[in-house]
Amino acid sequence: MTFAPLSFPDFIKDFEETLKHLFREKEDINKLSLDRGLPYQIMHEIMLKKPLSVAVPAQYGGRGSIVKECLGLLSAASYESLSLSLIFGINIALFLEPVAKYAQSEVKEGIFRRFLESQNMGGLMITEPDYGSDALNMKTFNKEIANGFSIKGTKHWQGLTGMADYWLIACRKENADGELSRDIDFFIADNEQPGQKVVVEEYYDNLGLYMIPYGLNKLDLEVPANYKLQPESTGIKMMLDILHRSRMQFPGMGMGFIKRMLDEATTHCTNRVVGAGNLLAMDQIQFQLSRIQSAYTICSAMCARSSQISGIEHNLATEGVEANSMKAVVTDLMQESAQLNVQLSGANGYRISHIGGRGIMDSRPFQIFEGSNEMLYSQIAETVTRLMKKKKESNLYEFLSSLEITAKPVSHFKPSLNFALNASLSQRKLVDLGKIIARVVSLGYVLELGEKGFRQDLIDNCIVTVRQEVTALASSFQFDNSVKIIENYSEQSNWLNFV
Repeated sequence: MTFAPLSFPDFIKDFEETLKHLFREKEDINKLSLDRGLPYQIMHEIMLKKPLSVAVPAQYGGRGSIVKECLGLLSAASYESLSLSLIFGINIALFLEPVAKYAQSEVKEGIFRRFLESQNMGGLMITEPDYGSDALNMKTFNKEIANGFSIKGTKHWQGLTGMADYWLIACRKENADGELSRDIDFFIADNEQPGQKVVVEEYYDNLGLYMIPYGLNKLDLEVPANYKLQPESTGIKMMLDILHRSRMQFPGMGMGFIKRMLDEATTHCTNRVVGAGNLLAMDQIQFQLSRIQSAYTICSAMCARSSQISGIEHNLATEGVEANSMKAVVTDLMQESAQLNVQLSGANGYRISHIGGRGIMDSRPFQIFEGSNEMLYSQIAETVTRLMKKKKESNLYEFLSSLEITAKPVSHFKPSLNFALNASLSQRKLVDLGKIIARVVSLGYVLELGEKGFRQDLIDNCIVTVRQEVTALASSFQFDNSVKIIENYSEQSNWLNFV
């Protein structure tokens, strides 16, 4: 197998031009985005450019699985279509990279060859109908049989349902007593092989990301023994490594999307004349656009950081604070950027064919899948508070000053974060605390990017924006709110009776 790669600048320029031609000249992306799936011919022409070669190791004919190139591809795709970028993100982070790192050597070549030559795709199955984010209690199980393993269970909400040629399936081993192991195993299933085909029982009517099929999948498979992934230690740590690496690639999908929101909003505000001037002359408009621009800066910095630390040569199982910070913050920024674009676009933004209106629906699930942001913020806070207890430090500012990833940026937040934490925090307070920490971590990436020569005026504006947000979050954190829902609230609460 031979594959002579273009230089990356040439490769990505050619890919961008292809997408622009297909989505703006040959077809109308505004109309395509309203249909379920993507026309075969359009997807075929995209895949002829071998976009997934960025995640195939060089020894198998790919571009080398270089994080910078993977994120660059995701960004180029998301500038035109967030759905398309997610299709590539699923393939790269949730199938190709895990296979490259953990699959047995004798099965890799055939898989990578089909991705490069036959436009194959792959996805990951973890989520189950009754066990959403509670992956450790999944009920899909495997047991050893004569020629490999039998896998049975039900999975759902897998992106590329009915579309993927390969699946990476998470399940638990059934022990001799019928109980399921606490550890997690991963197996490759090849839809082309007898006994390995996943049965789609239902397609879901997902509210956004129309190009991507989601659904309910029934598993009753038999896979060869060498289709099992080989963890470096435990299966749970392998799963964390896979998920953390995927979360560190969210900035790639966010990058092009946020840039598009910024470009569209800025163009509209420049061209829209109100009275004696354009919208851009208004102070509130400047404030709103500056928030999208700060999101652009933060996302750029995250991409740079991820390119340094998230390659498959690294084990990311213990890097939850950085992985969760990147995923949660960048997806919050994606949603806010789309909302601001719609607000700035006036009535035109309130159309599903408008890139901002569509962007609201398409970016919203990013805050939910691969761990809801509230859960991830809680995990960030729990990790930090455990470390604080271990070091017997109660002052948040002092502790963050001693933590490598926050030591430099935290100096910008001393007035807001110089307080002691209570020994016990409610879940809602953990979420608030996690939001604060994640934004301090994110500003650290921004400062690091500034040191490398990224334009300083964008850095300076971003610092002000993040400081304002952290100040508001710190105020919310210290505000005493333990309000709970009132049951049977309808009793004595009908306003008609009091008029």
